[in-house]
Formats: sequence, C-alpha cells, structure tokens
Amino acid sequence: MTWAELRDEWLSDSPVLECHTSGSTGTPKRIELPKAQVEASARRTVDFFNITPSSRLHSALAPDYIGGKMMLIRAEISGARFTWETPSNRPLAGIPPSERIDLLCVVPSQMVHILDHPDSIPHIGAILVGGSPIPADMRRRIVASGLSCWETYGMTETASHIALRPVRESEEPFTPLPGINVSDKNGRLVIDIPGWRRLETNDIVEFDREGRFRVIGRADNVIITGGLKVHPEQAEEILAPFLNFPFIITSAPDPKWGRKVVLQAEDPDIDDESILAICRERLPKHAVPKEIRHEPIPLTPSGKVKRGG
Repeated sequence: MTWAELRDEWLSDSPVLECHTSGSTGTPKRIELPKAQVEASARRTVDFFNITPSSRLHSALAPDYIGGKMMLIRAEISGARFTWETPSNRPLAGIPPSERIDLLCVVPSQMVHILDHPDSIPHIGAILVGGSPIPADMRRRIVASGLSCWETYGMTETASHIALRPVRESEEPFTPLPGINVSDKNGRLVIDIPGWRRLETNDIVEFDREGRFRVIGRADNVIITGGLKVHPEQAEEILAPFLNFPFIITSAPDPKWGRKVVLQAEDPDIDDESILAICRERLPKHAVPKEIRHEPIPLTPSGKVKRGG
C-alpha cells in the first residue's frame, strides 16, 4: 500500500479501515476497524502530545500496518503536516538537523541509527517506539541521549496503542490513555474501550495502586518445565543487561521435564559455559536454560519475535 492509497481509503465513504495484524501470535489476518474508533484513537495521541496544525508528524514505518497508518490519520484529523520516508534502518537520513519533527514513530531497530548519529538528526519533540520490546542497552542509551521517547502498548485490534510509558532506564508501568479502561481477569489484561469493544488479551500483567500496569509476559508463551512456570519475556529482561548479543528464551520437548528452557542466539562465537554461568547467577534455578542453540531468531513480517518450539 502507498500513502496516497491509504489517504484515499481514509477519506472514502467506507465506514471501516482495512488493516492486517502483525502476526506475532500466528498468521497475519485481515480485520476491519470502524473509522470512528480509529479517529478516537488518533485523537487520544494528538491530545497527549499536543499536536496542532503547526506540528509536523513523520513516519519511518510503512502504511501497511497500524503503526504507520495511524501517523497519517493523526495528521489528517489534527491538520498537522505529514512527511514520510521509505522504511529502513537508517531513518531520517535525508532530513537535515535544522528541521524539526514534533512526533516520530519508529521500531527499536531504527532507534540504533538515531542514537548512533545524534549530530545529524533533526530536532525531535517526541518519539513513539513500538513493535517490539526495547533492549536494556538501548534503553540506557536513550536515557543518556536526552531524547523524549515513549514506549507504546497496543495492537491492531485496539486501533494502535492504548497506553504509553516514558522510556526510563528501569521500566516504568504503562499508563492507559484517557477513555481507556483496563482490568485483569485471571491475571490477564482486559482492555475496555467504551462504546466499542472489550478485549481479553493473553498478556499477563501486574497493576499498581494508580491503575498502571506492567506486562510480565504472554500466557501462550509460558513454559511449564517440571511443573514450574517460566515467563520467557521476564527471563529475557533479567538477562539483557548482561548479554551483549540478540537472544530469546524459548523451549523444546524434554522427556524428563516435559519442556526444557532453551536460550537461542544467532552468534556462533559466544561461549556457552560463560553464558550459562550468568544464567545460573541471575535466574531462578528452574528458569536456567538446559541448552543453548545457535540458530536464527525467527521474526514475523513486521519484525516481532515469533516464538515456538
């Protein structure tokens, strides 16, 4: 899809906007979102970041998925200027430092280039970072850079993010945007968007006294090993500050444990024993990987980790 095609679709008489899910939990699927709810979602972000007709919104994402689509729609409803580029891991390369962007959307892999070239990027009011978790080292670099970055929580089914949190060195809880109600059912996050839908997610969460929430992991990713639960996302978060290479925690069948915990990393040169020593020091005994595999990390078309095993 091109940006012109997306604009035509948004301005058409159709009451729905066609989207495709990211495929992070299976095959990407086509869904239709009511334009009234898409507009309401866009307005929540416009209001949060004080976007006005004098603002400039820029997308480094494609218009094929909700993260890219919403940037154009936010510009359409606010009257802001909208600019875009062909997605790459060298975002903003053609925009001089003398220019200003009020709101930018990127994925974590694109943040690397921004952090590596602080003197060549334009002034940016705020950056939305979504699509996948922000690695611990990148989180520290963002804080040191002084950039105003916001991590998003949401999905295509909720017409983009429903909660935000500022990027800090230690992960803060997500704060729901105005008009969004959240609760939990058996430990899983429930999202209630009044007048539209109530969505029971597979995300396991913890709430604080202010109604903010932390995502511990996905219920369908939980590894049951020897009768004990391991949340792979939580284990990855613990290990990330000590492992300087891309990795995931996954599992494989095991005749003794039912499932065994596996650390999967693409780097063939890492020393397995030193990595296991770190795991033994930092993780609960039942969460320590029984095996390290040197294999490519599987990703969905939108760049999210595709878990399995």
